[in-house]
Amino acid sequence: MLSPVGCRLHGSIHLVNFVLLCGRMYFCPHLLFLQVLWRCLTIGKKEIQINEEIRDKELRIIGSDGQQLGIMSAKDALNLAEQKNLDLVKIAPQSNPPVCKIMDYGKYRFEQAKREKEARKNQKIVDIKEVRLSLNIDTHDFNTKLNNALKFIKHGDKVKVSIRFRGREMGHPEIGLDTMKRFADACGDAVVIEKPAKLEGRNMIMFLAPKNNK
Repeated sequence: MLSPVGCRLHGSIHLVNFVLLCGRMYFCPHLLFLQVLWRCLTIGKKEIQINEEIRDKELRIIGSDGQQLGIMSAKDALNLAEQKNLDLVKIAPQSNPPVCKIMDYGKYRFEQAKREKEARKNQKIVDIKEVRLSLNIDTHDFNTKLNNALKFIKHGDKVKVSIRFRGREMGHPEIGLDTMKRFADACGDAVVIEKPAKLEGRNMIMFLAPKNNK
């Protein structure tokens, strides 16, 4: 049974034969370009060489049980894999000679896809929420911003705390630092300061993160 790459190759050969049989080679000046393009796309799509795709003169072979089987030709290695009803898979193409392993490639791909799916399922996406303060923020507004930040932190998100300096406020960065420190202290033990407050242009920015993320 031909591999997907083998099927594409098989199809391309029939395409060339069809053109030749119809006597249209003279009228296909771009045929060579299309063949070269097809070969580049095919090579680009391949991730791993398996079975008949492996044509190296010598290969270092690892058995399905992990045992080193030594160096042999691609033909002998493929025959050995076929005897076990398994595949020959090139796992280290940069080695000299390249390293191949005898395995059930279909099962390997299935298990790999399953592991990747589980990893994506268990991966938690951390968002960055923003809370904006001001130098003259009143107590009620401060507490509202604080409660919002704590909700974000509890959900596992990071919080970007920012203060926008306007006009003459640029002359009092210490007030901004005090406000930032008061806000971080009010968050309590639930957070850690991932990035301390720093003035960037007219904005002072601080990043808070859930404590268990550190």
